[in-house]
Amino acid sequence: MRITVRLAVRDWDYYTPLALGDVTSERLDVKVDRVGTLIGNVAADPHHDAAEMSFSRYASARANGETDVLGVPNFVMRGFRHRCIITARNSPVTRLEHLAGKKIGVTGWRDSGNTWTRAALSHAGVGIEDAFWYAGRLTEAHPITDRLDGFGRPGRIEAVPGERPMMQLLETGELDAVFTPFMPEGFFGPASKFRHVLTDFRAEELAYFHEVGYIPGMHLLGLKTSFVAEHPWLPDELSNLLDESQRVWLEKRRKYADTTPWIIDELGHVARDLPAHWNDSGFAVNERMIADFAEQLHLQGLTPMLLSPADLFPHYSGQTSGSTSRTGVPA
Repeated sequence: MRITVRLAVRDWDYYTPLALGDVTSERLDVKVDRVGTLIGNVAADPHHDAAEMSFSRYASARANGETDVLGVPNFVMRGFRHRCIITARNSPVTRLEHLAGKKIGVTGWRDSGNTWTRAALSHAGVGIEDAFWYAGRLTEAHPITDRLDGFGRPGRIEAVPGERPMMQLLETGELDAVFTPFMPEGFFGPASKFRHVLTDFRAEELAYFHEVGYIPGMHLLGLKTSFVAEHPWLPDELSNLLDESQRVWLEKRRKYADTTPWIIDELGHVARDLPAHWNDSGFAVNERMIADFAEQLHLQGLTPMLLSPADLFPHYSGQTSGSTSRTGVPA
């Protein structure tokens, strides 16, 4: 009997083959629900069985002893973060090192992407204590919400005064840089008032990859633990389907490369510059990345203890149900 899985993911183009039924399973019937905002807690969501979820928030839940979501080391969203640091076009800031002592805006303090971006900045010698941080909305079109999430520190990590849009503050020089995963409207135009801090971020990111050996993962696949208990084979089956959808999509992009004038050049760079396994799912192949992210969460004060990869993915690390890890987190 085929099992229906209701899956919530962002509108990633590489899941089009799955959504259209080009990629199928004899055991699963996957209903893809494209969402603009990630589900806060799939375990409490009555409409979905599985979802794309924040790696940071999943790790925080594990640190708190929550086990109602089973995380799968299939990183739905993965990418370098050097490109996510932007500044005013006329800014003298051209290196990450130049941000020491500067005022930096972030779209959300505990977001996985911003956690990795701070890690990249720390890699360049600029830690949290070496700058002044402000969390706020990127533009007027973005909602006013609590973006500190309890991690504010007066004089070091604060909300943007008056909830003013950070792009305005960047333009006036009241902020020196902003971390953002998605570029604001007009950013890529010839008349843009803003630019990436790093003019050749590709070279910086490739050098970072050669040093650390991975591309950071921001979002992962999460399933309701109660649902998995009924169908223990389901996480691997669903993960394999997502991987197959990406494989089929990539083949089609290479064939139909006229979707943009130079996407064929980009696809060539990826094939030449990165190993074939750069986007592989699984625990072992991602263990170093998982460990480094857990370390950053602890160093940045987002988790009270240092979690191990086994703490985060006990289902895949060989720990048995009911055991306890060295950090005291139930497996």
